[in-house]
Amino acid sequence: MRILLIEDDRALADALSAALCPRGLSVDLARSADEADAFLQQADYAAILLDLGLPDEDGLALLHRMRARGDTRPVLILTARGTIDARIRGLNEGADDYLVKPFDVDELHARLLAVLRRQGGYLGRSLTCGRLTFDLEIRVAHVEGATIALSVRETELLELLLRRAGNVVPKRIAEDHLFGLGGDLGSNAVEVYVHRLRKKLDEAASGTLIETVRGVGYIIVAKP
Repeated sequence: MRILLIEDDRALADALSAALCPRGLSVDLARSADEADAFLQQADYAAILLDLGLPDEDGLALLHRMRARGDTRPVLILTARGTIDARIRGLNEGADDYLVKPFDVDELHARLLAVLRRQGGYLGRSLTCGRLTFDLEIRVAHVEGATIALSVRETELLELLLRRAGNVVPKRIAEDHLFGLGGDLGSNAVEVYVHRLRKKLDEAASGTLIETVRGVGYIIVAKP
């Protein structure tokens, strides 16, 4: 699951990324409102973690613009502003939750998953397609109890495809999801991971197909 962290404190951002990545979250970092706007226009994020004290603009102004243009992605505010008035203002501007610094990472993770459940971005405990089941909490794929050994990026790709099962995932979104914005990619980087994942799912008799939609992207479906 990919999220955008908007935070200008690099030490805190690095600590949060290090704590969240082992929990199955891929974290992109924006250190200003301008940078965040660029990221939001280019990538598909499950959620946004937003600091309010940004160097170029108050985070609430960024949030206001997001909501004004119809961006409904869940936003969890992370800030040192802990007064009741500040909380109310943040929620009124469109935040889905509000967490005051310093906070516990376990609580942040729990609140993030709760927000995603409410938004429909976190679909229960597992995703299924054919005979394949993907556990969203421990991020393990299995067929009838037998675990499929996947690399980190194969796991990321499988989750992305399963969250949109039956719908095409554009190649650009897959690239951003696996490698981050601006990554130095070979022309067939995504195809390599699709090929590896497809082979492992076939070997596991998962009952799924990953189809290539030429010139568009990829789609996972159950075998007929």
